[in-house]
Amino acid sequence: MPCKVAVIGTGRFGIQHLRTFRQMQWRGQAVLAAACDVGDPEWFRALCDEFGCKGYRAYRQMLEQEDLDACTVVTPDHLHREMAIACLEAGKHVLVEKPLDTTVEGCQAIIDAAAKAGKLLMVDFHKRLDPYHLEMRRMIADGEIGRVQYGYVHMEDRLEVPRDWFGWVGDSSPAWFLGVHFYDLARFLMGGAKATRVFATGIKDKLKSLGKDTYDSIQAKVEFDNGAHITFDTSWILPDGFEAIVNQGIRLVGTEGVIECDSQDRGLRSCTAGKGMATHNPSFLRQGTDRLGWPVYEGYGIESIAQFAHNVNALLGGASLGDLGDYPSGQDGLEATRIALAAHRSIETGEPVAA
Repeated sequence: MPCKVAVIGTGRFGIQHLRTFRQMQWRGQAVLAAACDVGDPEWFRALCDEFGCKGYRAYRQMLEQEDLDACTVVTPDHLHREMAIACLEAGKHVLVEKPLDTTVEGCQAIIDAAAKAGKLLMVDFHKRLDPYHLEMRRMIADGEIGRVQYGYVHMEDRLEVPRDWFGWVGDSSPAWFLGVHFYDLARFLMGGAKATRVFATGIKDKLKSLGKDTYDSIQAKVEFDNGAHITFDTSWILPDGFEAIVNQGIRLVGTEGVIECDSQDRGLRSCTAGKGMATHNPSFLRQGTDRLGWPVYEGYGIESIAQFAHNVNALLGGASLGDLGDYPSGQDGLEATRIALAAHRSIETGEPVAA
């Protein structure tokens, strides 16, 4: 019997979870049992009808009334802790969108709850499943560039993201919304290296002029315990006319070589009368149809969510947590949060701080 899953939070990225589990349901790999959201009632009712699942306005009611194996938490960052712990205490396996929590204490509380319940806890660091990044990891693991000495990351969103996408931007920042993706990816590429020290600067200007009290950009230089020093530039004020929602890339230099990945420009471009110039990343998400005309979604943005359901199915089939192999764990979520917190502390103090 495939796992029965519920999605808490069905907004901009929650839709990816719904698509993933509906698709897995068609394939007999999961059951999309329920969804929970506090958004517009009519919109949410239509969404649940579209995906064929029961809808709840209160997640605790859903946990009490539904026979679930697992839940995914796709809510604003600062709400993850309470919901994830409630799901774990109810005996459900849990996938949390990044960041796991915006405090060390919150991350640790979620990790402890998972350990006490004996349940799977995963964080959706989907960049780990990008085939380009997996090739980078293989090359580093095989010693092809020697010991990583330094590197550079940039991840930049168009202004529409903090201006238009969500109302809790004041509780977030480029480090939380963007940086944790690459903080984790850098650790993943370097075999789980841990950050030891962070020096960061940040600027508040453009968004403050729009009435949103958060950083426009944050630059953080992070030192890792393997000796590597990597600089992370994150921002979300690119002009509306920029050709992609997100501009991103990573470059790592070692004692024997260099690896560069332009994660924004994968080589596919278009120019249309309605949208102007655009670049596309079909590695993250691409849509097609199967032979029956049903929509099919593929790419690492889907695969990272599906990985959670596959792991839950393995556990339901008798596997142990130790049998699951490598996956983005609660501890990985904690390490990314440590870096983001250190970056903010460094901005406030003007000094390097321990991660």
